[in-house]
Amino acid sequence: MSNVVFVKNFSLDISGKSIVKDLSFDVAEGEVFAFLGANGSGKTSTIRSLLNIYTPTKGTLHINGKPYTPDMANTVGYLPEERGLYTRSKALDTMIYFGELKGMDRADAKSYSLEYLDKVGIADKADQKISSLSGGEQQKVQLGVAVMNQPTLLVLDEPTKGFDPVNRRLLMQVVEESRKQGTAIIYITHLMEEVERLADKALIIKNGQRQAYGSVPKLKKQYNKKTIEDIFIEIYGGQS
Repeated sequence: MSNVVFVKNFSLDISGKSIVKDLSFDVAEGEVFAFLGANGSGKTSTIRSLLNIYTPTKGTLHINGKPYTPDMANTVGYLPEERGLYTRSKALDTMIYFGELKGMDRADAKSYSLEYLDKVGIADKADQKISSLSGGEQQKVQLGVAVMNQPTLLVLDEPTKGFDPVNRRLLMQVVEESRKQGTAIIYITHLMEEVERLADKALIIKNGQRQAYGSVPKLKKQYNKKTIEDIFIEIYGGQS
């Protein structure tokens, strides 16, 4: 498998403060990569640097062999922790609009969107405005936008936040389908059972520095722990 994401010796300073220090990792096609750490540990700043929202202080951050540029938007799906949809637009119209931005023609974007909305159980909400949908329903729409057009890289930041168990399982099924299609997935979560179910590889950072990195079985063996949660607690000393 070839690497979709390659990060080497990445550091980020903002306003004289060190946010991330000498971080290296990679994510291969068809791999679910769990990116773990306490709030403020540098996860989101790393993703923003990977997507060229922040300018790195030093290091290499590549997607498909080169730094991210706006013309790569059709190959990258991003579900940020802070949701951002046009609340006055209808659910179906929103998805079609983003599909066209990703290079799909309107007919294909509509066909995909209708099929997706049916799959996640909100086909009856297609013509309702985003503002009238529940938080979970809005999240489903935004996930649909992120995975449409089969991106080579999918970044999911706390994707199941606010989901009940049924919808959490549904989302994980969508993630697994994307992985089977060869998508590289960066998965940020505080729910370690999701890591146990989905992740091939994990990276745990603390204060912007790498603490643990490798395949899930390798990390459990290295730390002599039964779960990723046990490893996380050991690294953070019970404080996160």
